[in-house]
Amino acid sequence: MNTVDLIIKKRNGNVLSQEEIEFLVNGYTNGTIPDYQMSAFLMAVYFKGMNHDETVALTKIMRDSGDVVNLGNIDGIKVDKHSTGGVGDKTTLIVAPIAAACGVPIAKMSGRGLGFTGGTVDKLESIPGYHTAIEESDFINQVNETGIALIGQTGHIALADKKIYALRDVTGTVENLSLITSSIMSKKLAAGSDAIVLDVKCGTGAFMKKEDDACQLASLMVEIGNASGKRTMAVITDMNQPLGNAVGNTLEVIEAIETLKGKGPDDITRLSVKLSALMIYAGGKAETIEEGQVMAEDAINSGHALDKLRQLIAAQKGNPQVIDDYSLMPSTNNCYKVIASTDGYISSIDAMKIGVASQHTGAGRATKEDVIDLGAGIYLCKKTGDHVSSGDTIAIIHTDKENYREIISEVEAAVSICDKSVVPPELIKRYFI
Repeated sequence: MNTVDLIIKKRNGNVLSQEEIEFLVNGYTNGTIPDYQMSAFLMAVYFKGMNHDETVALTKIMRDSGDVVNLGNIDGIKVDKHSTGGVGDKTTLIVAPIAAACGVPIAKMSGRGLGFTGGTVDKLESIPGYHTAIEESDFINQVNETGIALIGQTGHIALADKKIYALRDVTGTVENLSLITSSIMSKKLAAGSDAIVLDVKCGTGAFMKKEDDACQLASLMVEIGNASGKRTMAVITDMNQPLGNAVGNTLEVIEAIETLKGKGPDDITRLSVKLSALMIYAGGKAETIEEGQVMAEDAINSGHALDKLRQLIAAQKGNPQVIDDYSLMPSTNNCYKVIASTDGYISSIDAMKIGVASQHTGAGRATKEDVIDLGAGIYLCKKTGDHVSSGDTIAIIHTDKENYREIISEVEAAVSICDKSVVPPELIKRYFI
């Protein structure tokens, strides 16, 4: 086979065979195909697309390009949860302890943040001493003993995706249905869980801006997951404004803990309960999703989910006292208020603009090599639909950056105020069960 011929074949909109896709993916992974040729191929896919069979083939080839984790030594139905990325999305820190408290074994690998979206591993590392890297045998033993482990994704899973995604990120080829599907599902299928719950975001702060596009992505991922022997379900959720009030690592950990204490913001609480219900149902601990929701709510109200988070932190060498004393976590020396200049109602809060502003506080990375400030971020005091009076605090910026005035301006530009009452966007839009 010839790489140039395959690039031209896809550029012309023709269908590639599994063998041809395997030649390209494996060639790029082992270094025989250079960046410039794979970039050309990815751009051809971006414009011409891939059909269903091509997408399935690409996903499986990328899955098999690295280690496929065997969780067979963990008792029970292991359930994984994945979000397609967003701003203020700290649901893993909430739903994993809830599901584990309800008897679902959680053996989850997560990633770091890049750009305007946060990463679970960064949030976990806001907890003093917490180890996100542990040996596989310890990982399995911990799940069997405590019911839960949250670690960083090993660099040996879906090796092809690691290389290809890095290239997509710098060549403008991220937003493509087949490429997103294969990237997500290759890692999820390799991670070893028996069931997968997908939180597919749509809106200004998501890869998929339109609900119809998010539905196509969810449907395809669910189909591929089920066809691969993993019970897979998805929910479409709103990302037109940040999820919850906190955006930034320590800030989001605190909000997650508050949610498990029953004192979290309404939106993050509702979504976390619903995702937990799906996980409990997928894990065979509830006969219906409705029963799973009751169990999730009980886990919060009884304190069992909070206790499970405490066990998790202690098991991975973190300091569980952070649950009662937030001052033990990193923080910035400086905070700045964003003030409303007029009376009215919050008509919208652009999630992407808030995410970018949070990145500029030091909470996020522009490149993988950037060092982040775990205490930095933005806390929203108002959400879409809330009434504000001139002089009210809309947000608090946590940063030690000298360009804080520019960040204030960015947050001001992300928040729109009108003179009529506004209904917030619907949080949970559709299910694919």
